[in-house]
Amino acid sequence: MIKALFDFDTVIDRHGTWCTQWDFVADRFGQADLLPFTISDMDFATAPCVIAAIKQWLNHGVLGYSRWKNDDFLSAIDFWMQQRFATAVDWQTVVYGPSVIWMIAELIRQWSQPGDSVVVHTPAYDAFSKMITGNQRQQLSVPLKQSDTGWYCDMAQLEEVLARPQSKILLLCSPQNPTGKVWTHDELTTMAALCERYQVKVISDEIHMDMVWSAHPHTPWSKVARGPWALFTSASKSFNIPALTGAWGVIADEPSRNHWLAALKNANGLSSPAVLAVVAHIAAYREGGEWLDALRSYLHANLCYVAHKLNSAFPALRWQVPQSTYLAWIDLRPLRIDETALQKVLIEQERVAIMRGEVYGPEGAGFIRLNVGCPRVKVEQGVKKLIRAIHAVL
Repeated sequence: MIKALFDFDTVIDRHGTWCTQWDFVADRFGQADLLPFTISDMDFATAPCVIAAIKQWLNHGVLGYSRWKNDDFLSAIDFWMQQRFATAVDWQTVVYGPSVIWMIAELIRQWSQPGDSVVVHTPAYDAFSKMITGNQRQQLSVPLKQSDTGWYCDMAQLEEVLARPQSKILLLCSPQNPTGKVWTHDELTTMAALCERYQVKVISDEIHMDMVWSAHPHTPWSKVARGPWALFTSASKSFNIPALTGAWGVIADEPSRNHWLAALKNANGLSSPAVLAVVAHIAAYREGGEWLDALRSYLHANLCYVAHKLNSAFPALRWQVPQSTYLAWIDLRPLRIDETALQKVLIEQERVAIMRGEVYGPEGAGFIRLNVGCPRVKVEQGVKKLIRAIHAVL
């Protein structure tokens, strides 16, 4: 038997590390010491090449002010995008920020006025609605629909929403969180044409772009874009380095980009990045491909395990592995479960924390979101507890 090149089975104890998912689970669930399958970070150490690069930098010892706009960082981004998505990046169009959600918020402030509307496919990452309303904008929801082949957008409904005068920005999540939908090239092309027709700018959040399975290739928005647009992403999800902070993106329109960079430096005082994040991105994009591919295989196997166990226990679910992400978006509606009762059993009896679907908007009612970015033994524990809890409330 050939030993795996990378180890994703070893459990790393994250308690006592100020970890949001483990140490602060009571913030969302009211009780501590629950087994968490919650926010979308992983319980794995990052890639060895990233750790080595950070150690080398620390050995240098000086952690002074730095710049993100350097050839090493920009060429690493370009290399990754060409290798993974067959698309080149114009270095002049690249921008930087502390996180993807911060970058989205800043561009929404620049591209719209208080009271304007931002169009979002729902159910949606809960930070979207908080960020939109927190900036005095309105969210206009376009609910995704389900068919036997997966999730899809009713383009006629999307057009009706985009045509409204208050609609200024389409905030696209690509791949989509929480459903795991990977937008096809044709779908993206249609959306691009609609946004151009109604003069709606596009911000594409592609932070999950690396977490797609081989049958569903990711298409960057840059390949279909028309009119003003921006693409924001990061290695933080793929390589499990969100604690380092740091994200990057592309703003194609030069005046918008110049406005962005001026605001980053002057209004926000963020001209110097967290240098270890820059170091980590370069290492990940230049040397981390083999590790990421091994991780993706492991995560996909975790999702297949969840599907097998759930469908064996409850055939009515017919749950399918999502097209992307390590987040299992599970539709429990066929079982007609009392969601409040289920959460009570999960927390109080099974001592497990699993995200309730309504966190992601009213369209999430009847769903749960289970994070499988962890060693298989934890997934096994979680699925066992979930099945037992469902039986308890049926």
